[in-house]
Amino acid sequence: MQGAKERQTEEQQEHWRQSNDHNQFHQNVIVMRHGNRLDSSEPLWITMARRPWDPPLTETGRIKAFSTGNELRERLDFPIHRVFVSPFLRCIQTASEVVSALCAVQDNRIKMTSENVPIDPSKLKVSIEYGLCEVLSREAISLHLAPKDGNWGFNISKLEEMLPAGTVDHSAVHVYQELPKWEESLMDGRARYKQVIHALADKYPCENLLLVTHGEGVGIAVSAFMKGIAVYEVDYCGYAHTRRQISFKTKQIFTASNFEVVDQQFRL
Repeated sequence: MQGAKERQTEEQQEHWRQSNDHNQFHQNVIVMRHGNRLDSSEPLWITMARRPWDPPLTETGRIKAFSTGNELRERLDFPIHRVFVSPFLRCIQTASEVVSALCAVQDNRIKMTSENVPIDPSKLKVSIEYGLCEVLSREAISLHLAPKDGNWGFNISKLEEMLPAGTVDHSAVHVYQELPKWEESLMDGRARYKQVIHALADKYPCENLLLVTHGEGVGIAVSAFMKGIAVYEVDYCGYAHTRRQISFKTKQIFTASNFEVVDQQFRL
């Protein structure tokens, strides 16, 4: 019997053959914000939380994330091959819902969340990427909420268990091997997002990517690639669809055009 890993390898090879018609490929990178966070709707949650810097999604957030995954599945005319996600809990939970929707074996528009939704995990692979984390400064996380000992307590193995079974790529190499240091500036955080978007795209030039991150990361995916545009706020599960043309000389050697913003699903 053919295993999921073998099927995925064959699919990637077929994608490589198709994408190399005339030695060109349009690589799509979608950068998405997490869903609704619990501390926004229940401010008192932080007074009792063991990890007040790392709120989970609300139930509304889970529903919105799954719905957005279904929306991507219906709207996009290309497959998502890889998903990269910030280690913050709200992003992991968002990615879990979105990936379940993308990998569902049947139409699940009547479902509210991923619960009991059968999936085909060979459709894509998921990896946690430290470089997509929240901006680690008091501008994004209140100083009194940040861990006093500097230990953010992200257990990658435990977080990976929250992602849909069979989708995690344990062999993926991080762009950032550890979290940025507290306290990075907002400008440094924005530069980090831009660098990570480029680095991940360059690591997988013949694959389409979905990056699940934070509002600033989505804003950079627009403002860095559209002249004269500043993004001040991104809705929960808002996303930007960017694209660039890849020209291959060989499978390993390529040149890439600048990213362009094809679409953004939030108000500018």
